[in-house]
Amino acid sequence: MTDTAPKRSLPPLMTMTDRAAARLKTLYEGAEKGKFLRISVGKRGCSGMSYEMNFVPEIQKGDERIEDHGLTLLVDSKATLFLIGTVMDYEVKELESGFTFTNPNEKGRCGCGESFHV
Repeated sequence: MTDTAPKRSLPPLMTMTDRAAARLKTLYEGAEKGKFLRISVGKRGCSGMSYEMNFVPEIQKGDERIEDHGLTLLVDSKATLFLIGTVMDYEVKELESGFTFTNPNEKGRCGCGESFHV
């Protein structure tokens, strides 16, 4: 018997909002020229996991390459299962600004918002 059921398309690993893309483009054209932003997940905080971002000079073996808004973003292969469907934004608040993540896999965050669990 042949399986003829249509395959369900997977959501993109990650996407960026227009604000995140604009900020990343500014960084890529300025101080981080020639580098890539690499997203990973580390163990930290009271909930156990945290988003980590580093600028790297080249794609590392196993990195997932995300193309969005004409920009390249890297995701550590160990983080992919935790980040499927995540949207990266850039928020500017009165006293701080930075990249934020809306992750449908999160089951909760710590009180200070520094860490999460899935």
